[in-house]
Amino acid sequence: MREQQDMEKHTPRTARRKAKATRLRSAGAPPRQEAPGGVARGVNPLDLLLPYQRRVVADEGRFIAACFGRQTGKSFAMAARCALRLISKPAFTILIAAPSGRQSAESLDKVKDWLRALSVAFADEVETLRDVEDGYTAKVVKLANGSRCVAVPGRPDTVRGFSGDIWLDEFAFFEDPDATWRAIAPTIVNPLRGGNKSVLITSTPNGKGTRGRRFYNIMTGATKGNWSTHHVPLKSAIAEGLPVDYDELADMLDDPIAQAQELDCVFMDDSNELLSYDLIAAATSPDASAVAVPELYAPGSGRDLRLGIDFGRTNDPTVCWCLERVGDVFYTREVLVLRDTATPAQEEILRHRIRAARRVCFDYTGPGIGMGDHLVQEFGKWNPGGHEFGKVELCTFTVGFKRELFPKLRRAFEAPVTVRIPAGDEIREDLHAMNQIIKNGEYSYAAPRTAAGHSDRCTALALAYRAAQECLCTQLPIPISRSMELPQDLNETITHRPF
Repeated sequence: MREQQDMEKHTPRTARRKAKATRLRSAGAPPRQEAPGGVARGVNPLDLLLPYQRRVVADEGRFIAACFGRQTGKSFAMAARCALRLISKPAFTILIAAPSGRQSAESLDKVKDWLRALSVAFADEVETLRDVEDGYTAKVVKLANGSRCVAVPGRPDTVRGFSGDIWLDEFAFFEDPDATWRAIAPTIVNPLRGGNKSVLITSTPNGKGTRGRRFYNIMTGATKGNWSTHHVPLKSAIAEGLPVDYDELADMLDDPIAQAQELDCVFMDDSNELLSYDLIAAATSPDASAVAVPELYAPGSGRDLRLGIDFGRTNDPTVCWCLERVGDVFYTREVLVLRDTATPAQEEILRHRIRAARRVCFDYTGPGIGMGDHLVQEFGKWNPGGHEFGKVELCTFTVGFKRELFPKLRRAFEAPVTVRIPAGDEIREDLHAMNQIIKNGEYSYAAPRTAAGHSDRCTALALAYRAAQECLCTQLPIPISRSMELPQDLNETITHRPF
């Protein structure tokens, strides 16, 4: 109580009146949901915390690790915890470290918001870290009770030497989490420098290996130390009152990797590129081309063309990849990319290409379903299991289909290489972006969404290579022995089937 009175003695009169009002409100005022820094009269700011946030704030463990999904208010709650400890522990230091100086400064700003909401005065200062680099500075806030909160980038040289509580935010995304941890560990366990100190580690998952390994081991109990852990996927936070639409956010991400890690807090087993740069380089040939020559699709050319079409409409482009068989090798003859093109216009552009090809594998998923139905009406459906021997195979991208499609494409890039692709940054990066994702022992294939697309060229190439597998098909009628006694209608069907 005496320490609190000493702090108020050095606090401006307006701030002391606000602090007194805050103590009165904490006795039982009805809560109203407003953000710290703009808290209305009669509101206890701590009532803004949701149950899962309160559990972390109230955790008295010395070593705390919290895995929070995105948009769950992780930094909001951790900043509240820091503010309360700054107020209750005079002449104490809290260090905030994040992957970058900007992120650390943003976390410090949230601490300042909480201090304002709790009506506690503070001063903004800048400290020089001469032992790191001459002229290197850290952002600091100081309270009247002598406590301070320091924000630095999460690097071994910037965190070394501080004695106090430590908050490592987005720890799994530090440049070198292991080295940073080794730099702070001695000061944490030394009681002669500031007494017992606590460590708070928060992050979303970043896999089970490389940079995310230490955080994963802490959260699963595979590392030494008495850690108190909190696991808060977005759906769990929503169940405890967080007003966020999970499906809307997942649709906006449109990325199974990001959804699993950043929303569901899943530690992915591993992520490996489908095609390494070395494999792509080995398949690159000057004899392949992304631009079609005028005579490529000429009627009656007799060329063995196979098409893979990954259909897109708004978010992603449509890509039509054309392969031509030359001996035992398939050469790329065109990589057609259609962006923001209406479906009827796409169908008109693709029709003469499909007519010239022997087999076509078409993306029959989502918006591609309608166009696929039109194409099989005109060119026939390829489905030998259903005794349908048309030209167009409708491909639905289930997990099982991906497991069949993409490994075959990778084998085409391995020695002896049976596919040739043109050079170009866009094609190379698109092919390299496709990943094999392993999750809970199961695997699938996915690619991050970028401004350039969603590995649409890689998908189209995989479809084209699938269309190239039945290489014995020809456009010539199959000779039927007249000695075979077949009904006339069946004889007409077999001898005139398209390929």
